[in-house]
Amino acid sequence: MKAFPVMEYFYSIQGEGVYTGQSAFFIRLGGCDVGCVWCDVKDSWDSNKHPLVDLNEIVSPVFQTSADFVVITGGEPAMYDLTFLTQKLKKEGKEIAIETSGCYPLKGEIDWYCFSPKKFKAPVEEAYSKANELKVIIAHPSDFEWAETHATRVNANCELFLQPEWSKQDRFLQPIIDYIKANPKWKISLQTHKFMQIP
Repeated sequence: MKAFPVMEYFYSIQGEGVYTGQSAFFIRLGGCDVGCVWCDVKDSWDSNKHPLVDLNEIVSPVFQTSADFVVITGGEPAMYDLTFLTQKLKKEGKEIAIETSGCYPLKGEIDWYCFSPKKFKAPVEEAYSKANELKVIIAHPSDFEWAETHATRVNANCELFLQPEWSKQDRFLQPIIDYIKANPKWKISLQTHKFMQIP
């Protein structure tokens, strides 16, 4: 693909997971068929709402910043063939991460695969072997056990994170802390960009 439905792109700070606190250029693609009820970017779901943007127009703003780390997110970015997009970014020496539910096979060269499985649509098998980071959103007590089922399937080098769903943080933050203290293979991920009120 040489054009993508783009919801937004911006240079900011990564707020979640392994790269928390690092500057990052975000490319948010429109289109998602996973349908998480607590999704905080539901406007991204319908790809038809977002203009098709040529590859050169997408990458040009990246190169106008000092960003050396690019996050492709969505929506569900793995719905698309990212080969040409990632090639252009890699040619300029950019490190690339993807944030995906793992529901689609990955097409493109990615340095960091953040796998956040959802109950609403099963991931493909390759997501478990590709995952550099497993990030499970906790929105219900049963999600701890569900997280463990995925942790047993990812590769041995995958970083494991539990993250409270933003609107239920007051309810689940302490249980997550307690769980991680009892199961230290896990780490906590918070949406720190929301606390800092930055995009």
